[in-house]
Amino acid sequence: MILTEDNYVDRAESAIKRLQKMKDKKDRYIPIVTTSKIRNLLAMTAGIYNDVLNIKGERLPQDITGRIQYLKVRFVYEAGREQGVKNLVEKAEILECLDGIGSSRQNYILFSRYMEALVAFRKFIGGRDD
Repeated sequence: MILTEDNYVDRAESAIKRLQKMKDKKDRYIPIVTTSKIRNLLAMTAGIYNDVLNIKGERLPQDITGRIQYLKVRFVYEAGREQGVKNLVEKAEILECLDGIGSSRQNYILFSRYMEALVAFRKFIGGRDD
């Protein structure tokens, strides 16, 4: 998935709405990822984001791209630990977004904003955690 300034908010909203409608094989709604869990994912993203903002130029240095690759590993790990996170990673196409960053500073900034939008729509649409 390619994120742009024009689509990242709509894609986040759509992903959270799809998560709300997910049902299991017995036609029961699957609980959506908790707000605290999705905020933890955002926190992992924010650490890199702060460093990316200080970079001059459009191309990310190798140490930052390496951290982005490690971020992908962390997302996969968290998805393997909890079904709600896995559903989020799949429906929001987070791994594809991470792959699409490459070494582009702007792409990482968009990804970070996308993660913020996911958190915001989870809180707004998803309501309270049970």
